[in-house]
Amino acid sequence: MEGEEDYGFSEEEDYYYADDGDSHDGLADNDDSALQWAPPKGSTTKVITKESLLAAQREDLRRVMDLLSLKEHHARTLLIHYRWDVEKLLAVLVEKGKSCLFTEAGVTVVENVDDEVPPSSSSTITCDICIEDATADNATRMECGHCFCNNCWTEHFIIKINEGQSRRIQCMAHRCSAICDEAIVRNLVSRRHPNLAEKFDRFLLESYIEDNKMVKWCPSIPHCGKAIRVEEDEFCEVECSCGLQFCFSCLSEAHSPCSCLMWERWSKKCHDESETVNWITVHTKPCPKCYKPVEKNGGCNLVSCICGQSFCWVCGGATGRDHTWSRIAGHSCGRYKEDREKQTERAKRDLYRYMHYHNRFKAHTDSFKLESKLKESILDKVSVAEERELRLKDFSWVTNGLNRLFRSRRVLSYSYPFAFYMFGEEFFKDEMTDEEREIKKNLFEDQQQQLESNVEKLSMFLEEPFQQFSQDKVMDIRMRVINLSVTIDTLCQKMYECIESDLLGSLHLGTHHIAPYKSKGIERASELSSCWNTKLGSTDEYLPSDFQLQGLSVWRMERLFIPLKRKALFHSK
Repeated sequence: MEGEEDYGFSEEEDYYYADDGDSHDGLADNDDSALQWAPPKGSTTKVITKESLLAAQREDLRRVMDLLSLKEHHARTLLIHYRWDVEKLLAVLVEKGKSCLFTEAGVTVVENVDDEVPPSSSSTITCDICIEDATADNATRMECGHCFCNNCWTEHFIIKINEGQSRRIQCMAHRCSAICDEAIVRNLVSRRHPNLAEKFDRFLLESYIEDNKMVKWCPSIPHCGKAIRVEEDEFCEVECSCGLQFCFSCLSEAHSPCSCLMWERWSKKCHDESETVNWITVHTKPCPKCYKPVEKNGGCNLVSCICGQSFCWVCGGATGRDHTWSRIAGHSCGRYKEDREKQTERAKRDLYRYMHYHNRFKAHTDSFKLESKLKESILDKVSVAEERELRLKDFSWVTNGLNRLFRSRRVLSYSYPFAFYMFGEEFFKDEMTDEEREIKKNLFEDQQQQLESNVEKLSMFLEEPFQQFSQDKVMDIRMRVINLSVTIDTLCQKMYECIESDLLGSLHLGTHHIAPYKSKGIERASELSSCWNTKLGSTDEYLPSDFQLQGLSVWRMERLFIPLKRKALFHSK
């Protein structure tokens, strides 16, 4: 639901619903226990703007530079190779050692540079690329030891940049995988093409987003120019500062509890002609002459195509036009064609099943849109009620209940595409027996129906003209809304637990990831500061001065790197 308004809790809202059980009477004994104060927490997702992109990149660069005593371009080469995953880089460092780490990434670190005697400006070398002599001033030696003339280097760099390989430009020498020094690339290219040198720098900067699985561009249209960085899990739903809510994993609209693969298939099924084809298969038959689909519009079994061909509706065979109500002249179709009948029945069954889930998905999606439009009218009712001389002055339960309604309505709508694929044959045909599928289907549908029933009740109470009611009736509606909100939150949590544990737990969990349920709704990302302090990005304060990596266990490594992002060292989709 791209571009839709956010109805999640804002950072200023300091209340959350207490979980007091499933019944609506759980809060009846204590009105004040329904809402408890919770201190606001900082957002774990960050918005990266054009101004803060450099600061975000340098934060990770500084960690690697300080840890391994490297120059900036070496640290960038390592991070690009490991897709800016600092934890994975550290794991390779511990398991394989520094030498293997550098070799795999194409990093060549020259030791004892001061011991080398620089060639005099009058000396010449023969370039192995163009086979021409060049003075030392017009030749460049990379850290890997290979030296070529500046003209050949420049042409090589220009070609690679134009081919989109700016992030990892390798040495020209045969079978050399060393990555060229970005300062040398910038210096040589800027002499001939200053604009191309700027393009090179921009590619290096944007690699933090393009190559980083924990950072992605916001998919807003038109593009807002911002990126989102997550800290913990890439399988989540986020909200950009531009207001767009989306799935961080697949960049489509937020679709939990549907997995990304399920939502991709469902979207395609709803928008392409797959169901049109099913309808044609069920309700029409092909002309035996021109093969165009023909729909029957009368009771007679002799039908005529626009091409002039007559055929029998029962068997599809070509016939003449002579017929009576009981038979067609010269035609008999008493033979049973099993394959054709099976195909038609299968198409009809699949179509009806799809319509069942699609109709309910659309019904809740439409309800969400209509209820979203009611937000202003409900807030107007709150304003009127607050002006009345009632003992009850706090109407935050209305806005909190409204937020709960929006979130649960969204969960309900996307639960139907999930059920369509979970209990169909497209993904899990060989994973469950028919009996197991039926048991799990009944378990899920029971929870789905409970949630649906309570959501409709909450919608009904919020639409009541409570601004006109007496004090006692307003208090009664207040308690019903609060209790229903708590119940709905609990039911949503249980539905997600059922999906993760009972349904997907023993199946293809590596393929179908779902974003976790968040009681307060999709988290709004906070702006990342563009003012970056090198001290904050340094790991010196966490490391011993004589830190040695050889023989260090992964466990000890994790203990030392507490400030780094906490997630699995190797987390593959």
